Amino acid sequence: MKILVLNCGSSSIKYKLFDMTNKQVIAQGGIEKIGLKGSFLKLTLPNGEKKILEKDIPEHTVGVEFILNTLTHPEYGAIKALTEINAVGHRMVHGGERFSESVLLTKEVLDAFVACNDLAPLHNPANLKGVNAVSAILPDVPQVGVFDTAFHQTMPDYAYMYAIPYELYEKYGVRRYGFHGTSHRYVSKRVCEFLGVKPEGLRIITCHIGNGGSISAIKDGKCMDTTMGLTPLEGLMMGTRSGDIDAGAVTFIMDKEGLNTTGVSNLLNKKSGVLGVSGVSSDMRELDAACKAGNPKAILAEKMYYYRIKKYIGAYIAALGGVDIILFTGGVGENQSQCRREVCANMEFMGIKIDQEVNERIHGEEAVISTPDSKVKVVVIPTDEELLIASDTVDILNRK
Repeated sequence: MKILVLNCGSSSIKYKLFDMTNKQVIAQGGIEKIGLKGSFLKLTLPNGEKKILEKDIPEHTVGVEFILNTLTHPEYGAIKALTEINAVGHRMVHGGERFSESVLLTKEVLDAFVACNDLAPLHNPANLKGVNAVSAILPDVPQVGVFDTAFHQTMPDYAYMYAIPYELYEKYGVRRYGFHGTSHRYVSKRVCEFLGVKPEGLRIITCHIGNGGSISAIKDGKCMDTTMGLTPLEGLMMGTRSGDIDAGAVTFIMDKEGLNTTGVSNLLNKKSGVLGVSGVSSDMRELDAACKAGNPKAILAEKMYYYRIKKYIGAYIAALGGVDIILFTGGVGENQSQCRREVCANMEFMGIKIDQEVNERIHGEEAVISTPDSKVKVVVIPTDEELLIASDTVDILNRK
C-alpha cells in the first residue's frame, strides 16, 4: 500500500510517499514560495542527490499537481501511475476540541475543521487547500486528517484551562491546546518499543526541541500537560518565539511602541526568542558559534534557552509524581549534545545521570544516553511525524 503524506503551509508543501509494506520512503521533497516569484520543488532522489525543479506555482492546486506529476516523471518519479497511490494523509494543525484522533476526511469533518480557523488562521486554511487540491486531481482517493492538537486532548481541565473568566472559554474556546502532538505521540510510543517496555504505568517527559519547541508530560501513554497553549507561542523560548511572557509586559510594550495586535504578534512570534535576545540568529548552530566567539548576548540567549527546558522538566516531574523516561527529539534535541548535557546537568538529585561520552557521539540516532545506574532513562529518539501520519492513514483505511 502506497500512502502520500502532505504537509501544506501557507506558501509551502512538504511531501513523502511511503510504501507501507515495509514502511519505506520511496519519494520525498517540498515546494517553496507558492504564490511568489521563484517558486520551486526540491526533491531527494533515491541516491540521496537533491534536485531543484523551478516552476511558476501560483496556488496550492498547481503545487499538488506538480508534486503528482513529479512522482510519475520518467526520470525523477517513484511510481508509474497515480493509481498506485492508495490514500493521502494530511498534517492538520488545529482540530480544537472536536478531534481527539485521526479521521477520514468527509464533508462533515472538513466543515468542523473550518470552524477551527479562528484558532489557527495561518495554518488551517493552508491545510484545507491541500485537501481540496487532492480532491480536485484525485477525487476517488481517500484522504485522512492527522491533527497536531489531537494527542493533547487527554489533558485534564485543570491543566488546559487558563485562569481567565470562564465564559471566554465557553464563547471562544480559549484554553491550552498544545501542538507538536503528532511528534510527541510518535516518540512516546517509539521509546517504549525501543526500550521493550509498555506505556502503562510509565511517566514520560518528551522534549521536542527545535526552532519551535514544546515539552509534554505523559502518563500511561496519555498526555497530561504540554507547554504550548492556545497558540504555539506559549511555553519554551524558541528560535523566534518568546515563549512564556507576562501578559502585562505585552500590553506595556504595545503602549510604548505603539503596536497593534498584528504588530505585537509579529514581535513575539518572529522577532523574539533566540534571535531577539542574541541578535545573531534563530539557528542554534549559529548561536553556538557566536557563543564560542564570546558574544555576550548569544551566551545569555543560550543560557535562557537551556534553563527554560530544564525548568519545565522539573515542573513536569512534580506534576507526574516522578519520571521514568526523559526523551529528546526534534532538530536540536536529536543532534545537539550540548543541549542535552546542559539541560540534564545537576539533575542527579532527581536520579538523572547522563553518560557524557555516549551523549557526545549521538547525532540523530536512537540511543540511551543515561548511565546504567541512572534511576531515569534519558533517551534520544528521532521523530518521524510523516510515518505516523502514514500509519494512521493505513489504520483508518483498514477500518473502512
